[in-house]
Amino acid sequence: MRSKFLKQLAAITAGGLLVLGLGASGAQAKTDLLVYTAIEADELAKFKKAFEGDYPDVNIKWVRDSTGIMTSKLMAEKNNPKADIVWGLAATSLMKLSNEGYFQGYAPKGIEKLGKLYYDQKNNPPQWVGQRAWIASVCFNTVEAGKYKLPLPTSWADLTKPVYKGHVIMPNPNSSGTGFLDVSSWMQLMGEDNAWKFMDALHVNISRYTHSGSAPCKLAASGEVPVGISFAYRGAKSKSGGAPIEVIAPSEGVGWDLESFAIVKNTKNLAAARMLADWSVSAKAMKIYNEEYAVVAMPGIAKPVKNFPPGILEKMIQNDFAWAAKNQDRILNKWRDKYDAKSDPKK
Repeated sequence: MRSKFLKQLAAITAGGLLVLGLGASGAQAKTDLLVYTAIEADELAKFKKAFEGDYPDVNIKWVRDSTGIMTSKLMAEKNNPKADIVWGLAATSLMKLSNEGYFQGYAPKGIEKLGKLYYDQKNNPPQWVGQRAWIASVCFNTVEAGKYKLPLPTSWADLTKPVYKGHVIMPNPNSSGTGFLDVSSWMQLMGEDNAWKFMDALHVNISRYTHSGSAPCKLAASGEVPVGISFAYRGAKSKSGGAPIEVIAPSEGVGWDLESFAIVKNTKNLAAARMLADWSVSAKAMKIYNEEYAVVAMPGIAKPVKNFPPGILEKMIQNDFAWAAKNQDRILNKWRDKYDAKSDPKK
């Protein structure tokens, strides 16, 4: 009797182990989603946590660099793409890559709730979709400026005055999307010939060109330089952190670009890439974007952001993204020939 009982117990135990084994082997492994991005590094953890909280079966693996460097990396990988999705890169860069057949179209769930200026209207389904705008600004350290008796600049033209010589830094447009949106917006505001004349005069006052769009504002905030041409998010964040800076939207108007996403053609993780795309146009994501940025792609979401320059939204130019993308290589090559001698060494 005891022998029979032990045999039955052994059978039940073995069956239980078999079920447990099936459960373990059948448990769905997380999908690693390789995401190329130019989003500011101090925001990435926040976005990863929020998305993976809603989609726990996906693990975002970021590859991050400045816009120009990331765009060059993507172009270099054109014949053997590695990323699953490009997320938070300039719309002008995505248009350029789209012309190379880099992406597959996808209309994320809820795209109809976005403003039509904020996603690809040329293709159906759209090749790229915008998330939020980053906007050019000038960061001005009032303490450092006082040491050199520098007046508060209110226009781009002011920055060419002799008093600012050696006191201004800006991003290299070949490395930085912020640098390129500056250059392309000056051309749209002034006309190309006048924009090159302006940049010739500005170059005289430039002490160095950085390879990061946020670096000029960070350096101004830390007191290393009085004037940094950067973008509003970084200026507002630095000022909110206690830096003695004014964040200025020059009177002529300011350039801007869209942080946008696009799914890479032939990705092996299409379902997960579409999950991130769907999440990225949700009201939840838009509210997170608006924590730091004043302009998001979904109307009715954005609330004012502390320490953004007053009136900056009205100063955003009517940016021709298609023109900027089409002419980018020509503009960057000429800029490199004229001004690159003052650029920081590349790491």
